Amino acid sequence: MNNVRLRVCAVSAAALMGLTACGGGTDVEAADLTASPEYEGTLSILTKFGGDPLSPYFEDLAAEYSSMHPEVDFDIIQETDQSIKDKTKTLVASSALPDIYFSWTGDYADKFIEGGLATDLTSVLSPDSEWGGTFGAASLDAFAKDGKYFAVPLYNNGKFIGYNKAIFEAAGVAVPTTFEEMVAACSELEAQGVEPLAFGNKDGWPGLHFLQQLFAYNVPQDVLEKDFVPATASWDHPGYVKSLEEFQTVVQECTITGSDSNGVLYSTAQQAQSAGQAAMYFQEILEFDSVVTESSAIKAEDFGIFALPAPEGAEGDPAALEGSPEGMMVNARSPRQALAVDFLKFVTSKTNAETLAGAPYSQPSTIVGAVSESTASPAVVEGVTRLNEASYLLGWLDAVTVPDVADAWLAGGEALVSGSETPEEVLSNVRAASDSAE
Repeated sequence: MNNVRLRVCAVSAAALMGLTACGGGTDVEAADLTASPEYEGTLSILTKFGGDPLSPYFEDLAAEYSSMHPEVDFDIIQETDQSIKDKTKTLVASSALPDIYFSWTGDYADKFIEGGLATDLTSVLSPDSEWGGTFGAASLDAFAKDGKYFAVPLYNNGKFIGYNKAIFEAAGVAVPTTFEEMVAACSELEAQGVEPLAFGNKDGWPGLHFLQQLFAYNVPQDVLEKDFVPATASWDHPGYVKSLEEFQTVVQECTITGSDSNGVLYSTAQQAQSAGQAAMYFQEILEFDSVVTESSAIKAEDFGIFALPAPEGAEGDPAALEGSPEGMMVNARSPRQALAVDFLKFVTSKTNAETLAGAPYSQPSTIVGAVSESTASPAVVEGVTRLNEASYLLGWLDAVTVPDVADAWLAGGEALVSGSETPEEVLSNVRAASDSAE
């Protein structure tokens, strides 16, 4: 693979010294993104595609791009969902942020924008532009700030309950329509000799995903959006405590690991579903095709999805879903901004978007028409369709608010699982973190 050099970037002084070439550490004059770039130099990229089956995607595209433009080289830093945050912090702190780098939406993206590290892509990516018009409008808007567009949304993602239809049928359980029905069904599912709901919270964020979906149901949207900003937050709506209590109920009534779930990896829960040992697993669209494979015990015809059901009498939005696009930003301090934009246009071409949506990557591209029955599994198509039909998409709890508050929620979720704190105590700690972050 000519011109592509993969770096395994450990967090060490030696690695940081070697990474200084990956991102500009000084101010660079804004590039004319509408002009043709100079096809030379080295483009550095920080992805969240570390590990199989995702890692070849950017590697292969970089190799193809280099074959078209032989004077362009690539340094690709591949990280995972769990390691990307720490890696990005390290690179920013050392002024080594790559030319192109991964970002979630919400406060996570806002920090790059406010820090002057994200290139304003409006001139080429606005919805009425040739390139911007190829994306779903909601995906572009998720990364917009003050009417400007700062990131290329690469794929959509959302959270659903994946379930084993065969186990449900054997237990005589129908797809639940309320939260209460789901909890009540757990004992019937366990009687089949399986885990009712596989759950591993060693990394902390799986618990936050449960909480955020419950918040969307139990707390009105305008209250949520106010509380995610420390300057306007109060975190006093009763729906929060209700959600925390419901989360504890799920852990105690529907998982076999219960209060010990903080010691279980999320991948262990994923494997339980794949092995046909779990009736349900709360998972991202990005995981659907990882659990249903040619070698898995659960077969495609037995894999179904449904939204985590809303509780009865919830005061929020029962049609809201937790999810958001994830994408790539261009380093505003890079001298290769125009080249970076050209490469991202190549990445998000219809052909390459369809490749991303299809096996083995199964990442639901944000390019209109890329996710279809010809490119994606039925579950992925259904999940993306439901995301598009949702009344409101609520981003990840550890990304929509400021880091100190996100950390308080992370610790609080783990405390709820272990039973070391009550819902009221968790919420009190979140309020304190929010107040100190103002």
